[in-house]
Amino acid sequence: MNMQNIMAQAQKMQREITKKQEEIYKSTFTGESEWVKVTMSGKKEIIKIDITYSGDLNEDKEMLADMITIANNNAIKAIDKEIENKLGPYSKQLGGLL
Repeated sequence: MNMQNIMAQAQKMQREITKKQEEIYKSTFTGESEWVKVTMSGKKEIIKIDITYSGDLNEDKEMLADMITIANNNAIKAIDKEIENKLGPYSKQLGGLL
């Protein structure tokens, strides 16, 4: 294989990776817990937090904080899973460089 073919393949792969990354960035992901729903962009930026808790916040402040953390972590896991699904094959082709 000559150098021009290698460079063309590398450029094609870079365009494909960039396209997949943009798809992820433009997507939204949610994570939920019992009282909280977090919506994030594919860039892992929080867009919205919905809280359905209706109890006494003074009594359950720590529990609500835990629910926010759980929902946030679940959204991040959803994003990471999408990244792996869309970009994982390229990482394997590049020997884990991504």
